[in-house]
Amino acid sequence: MYSPPYNRIEDRAELAAFMRSHSFCLLVTGAGGELAASHLPCLVEQRGEKLALVMHMARANPQWQSFFDDDAMVVFSGPHAYVSPRWYERAPAVPTWNYAAVHAYGRPRVIEARDAKYASQRKLVAELDPQWLPAFDALASEYIDQMLASIVNFELEVTRLEARWKLSQNRGAREMELIALQLEHSADPAERALAGLTRKHMA
Repeated sequence: MYSPPYNRIEDRAELAAFMRSHSFCLLVTGAGGELAASHLPCLVEQRGEKLALVMHMARANPQWQSFFDDDAMVVFSGPHAYVSPRWYERAPAVPTWNYAAVHAYGRPRVIEARDAKYASQRKLVAELDPQWLPAFDALASEYIDQMLASIVNFELEVTRLEARWKLSQNRGAREMELIALQLEHSADPAERALAGLTRKHMA
């Protein structure tokens, strides 16, 4: 991902927190010159010094069959917004689009064992819907086995992270402040979130 030095984020704790907050991700793989992509929920787990991404997809989805040869890319997209040149003090200026994104790379490993697959799905429910967890635990084992058979569980140990926080850092703190002020008045919560991120990384 193209990311000038002033847009890069090196703080791995901040990147991991961002990935957890935007955990409906895009998994991209390529085998034999053919690209495939799936939109999937993801658990981001810290395992010692490493990050692991825990995911699943429908067994009917052919993408998982290309996992064994190449690295995959997992895209985490955060808040984004159009930025108008009307908001700047300095002219001339042109419109731009500000955003935050992380690309994670690694080789997916399929989880075959039934108990490990179950544990993976239970963790996902505990993360996303803890109030429903007792009902999940009460599901009949025959039903659980049927559901587990219809999905492919896999993990990806992250070997490389790329990030870009494009927040108009190249324009300086005053212009970033003006952009944040405009975004804070938006009715769109994503644009307000981008305002907060802009203030946090004021040039």
